Amino acid sequence: MEIRLSKLHKTKIEVHADVYEIMRMVLQREQKIDRNREHLWVIGLAADNTILLVELVSMGSVTRTIAEPMEIFSLALQKRCVKIILVHNHPSGSLKPSVADKDTTDRMIQVGRIVDVPVLDHCIISDQGYFSFAEDGLMDDLSKSLKYVAPYELMARGRQLGKEKDPAAGAREQARQIARQMKAKGYAITEIMALTGLDRAAVRRLKV
Repeated sequence: MEIRLSKLHKTKIEVHADVYEIMRMVLQREQKIDRNREHLWVIGLAADNTILLVELVSMGSVTRTIAEPMEIFSLALQKRCVKIILVHNHPSGSLKPSVADKDTTDRMIQVGRIVDVPVLDHCIISDQGYFSFAEDGLMDDLSKSLKYVAPYELMARGRQLGKEKDPAAGAREQARQIARQMKAKGYAITEIMALTGLDRAAVRRLKV
């Protein structure tokens, strides 16, 4: 459900707190929204952070909401948004992100990379205030995750590492992370060795 922007006083995101102020207006205005259930919204932005859309994409239960890439990115792509912000409420009032919240954000970051619509932030809101993944540094941490990286991207990164004759400690750790994900996805040990530069023993020691 797309929310009409004409009645929003704030039309541009300049700081993280702006997201909370905008969503407070949405919650106050949308009397039909059941506040005892989790809801997920997408805020779509232009290049200068002007709001192009605010869309309610999912209504969940008291403790969770379901987020699928198709619903999250569909209207944003139609409206020519160049970046998005995810927002969902916690009816309990807690602003602590759950494991599922982090996992959803991790997944959407990777989808955003594929469709070239970056996910700038994920905000949790309640009557007590808001929590911003970006403000807390969680977006930076999750952007380094390999859990939802597409197989072709894993292979590309592996090939790049395999070309390095004397990789630094950081590169070796990255090679192990890529190899771990490739192993979990069922790649052959010989293929992992060829792409990452790790030896057979190192690959076998990796736990997935």
